[in-house]
Amino acid sequence: MYDDLKKEMLEACLKMKEYKLVSLAGGNVAVRVEDNKFLVTPSAIEYDKMTYEDIVLIDENCKVLEGNRKPSSDSSAIVYIFQHKPEVNAVIHTHQPYATAIGMVQDKLPACMVTLIDACQGDVVVAPWTPSSDIGMGKLCVEYGNDARAVIMKRHGVIAYGPSLSDAIFSAVYLEEGAKTYVLAKLLGDVTELPKEEVARELSGMDNYGQ
Repeated sequence: MYDDLKKEMLEACLKMKEYKLVSLAGGNVAVRVEDNKFLVTPSAIEYDKMTYEDIVLIDENCKVLEGNRKPSSDSSAIVYIFQHKPEVNAVIHTHQPYATAIGMVQDKLPACMVTLIDACQGDVVVAPWTPSSDIGMGKLCVEYGNDARAVIMKRHGVIAYGPSLSDAIFSAVYLEEGAKTYVLAKLLGDVTELPKEEVARELSGMDNYGQ
């Protein structure tokens, strides 16, 4: 069941690795398929070795409904996000280094460049540290996410999400590009923040983006 979607998820996993957002088996990908049913990548299987059949279907209690693998250890946090963000249909978790580094020294990555604004919809806030595999990751993501499409988890990584899997990947990839650019700019001098009205103006232009 959901074979095409599972294949799309596996492609997303490999894309995360391609863009150096994860290494080996780090992070995870999840998609809502219907109310209280979610596809989640398996725990601790390297993406190069994963097949789409390894992806499992779970319910709201993280019980496996279909599949022979143990689901991601972050499943309780993932389910919490889905339950409290009804507009979100895909969640990815990465360990991308530049965004994670910013989260160790700042409280947010400001919406300071167009790709970051377009992908993440505004400032990306840093949520307090919580242990991995804890539902607290999901709770903090919901609490600190505001209207953005990503949250930086302090000393851990990033949770990015969106209405679709492609939206979630879009957010994570351009968040890392924005974080890298921000770090380079900080080495050269102070980085000013864009006025909120300019951020809103950039976002309004997204209505004409795409085919």
